[in-house]
Amino acid sequence: MFVGFGTVTNVLTVVVGSGIGLLIGHRLGVRVRTTVTSALGLVTLLIAAQSAFAVSDTALADAVGDSAPLLIVLGSLVIGGIIGSLLRLEDRIESLGGWLQRRLTRGEEDGRDRFVEGFVISSLVFCIGPLTILGSLNEGLGNGADQLLLKATLDGFAALAFAASFGIGVMASAISVGVIQGSLTLLGAALGSFLPDAHLAALTATGGLILIGVALRLLDLKAIAVADLLPALIVAPLLCQLVIAVR
Repeated sequence: MFVGFGTVTNVLTVVVGSGIGLLIGHRLGVRVRTTVTSALGLVTLLIAAQSAFAVSDTALADAVGDSAPLLIVLGSLVIGGIIGSLLRLEDRIESLGGWLQRRLTRGEEDGRDRFVEGFVISSLVFCIGPLTILGSLNEGLGNGADQLLLKATLDGFAALAFAASFGIGVMASAISVGVIQGSLTLLGAALGSFLPDAHLAALTATGGLILIGVALRLLDLKAIAVADLLPALIVAPLLCQLVIAVR
């Protein structure tokens, strides 16, 4: 297998899964689609909680002290949120979704919101999480694509359900998967080694909390500007290193 095989497979499963979802979506009533979306929100919440528990990882506590992990995650989200808000990442992603909608559909304005919501939510669900980061870096380092192949399977089923609810915007999220996972794979090839366990735990815990924001959107509880928090994924390992350096 070539480097990038896992990402290519993941892109294909999103396209195929969402295509099937589009074919059967019109046969599903609003109640069924809403229930499916809520179920995905609950599963996303479970995955997010599992990732967030990395804040109690022993490697992180040993490296920064027992009280610092929560502060690192908090600081990452606050600093990352400020950066993302100033860069207006949420607005930019929504604008990208609107641009794609005008080119992939006939431009009907009444379908724009549904397209953008499907594109944004699917991109965030498919591109945030430990499997995205670990799997892409692992493949870039030449350790195989097993993690990304597992993720591709999960994303294919999720894309089917999402497309039945949100439409063709979900298929467009395959672009996000290709760009983000491909970039991380190249980064892994450039780094030549893994992030230390402590840094990876801080990043995973921060990503888990961001995913909780995605779950809240899926459950229609609160429309958090999740994309504005994405810089926290970069800030987390940097803050971890800073604490280790001054400790």
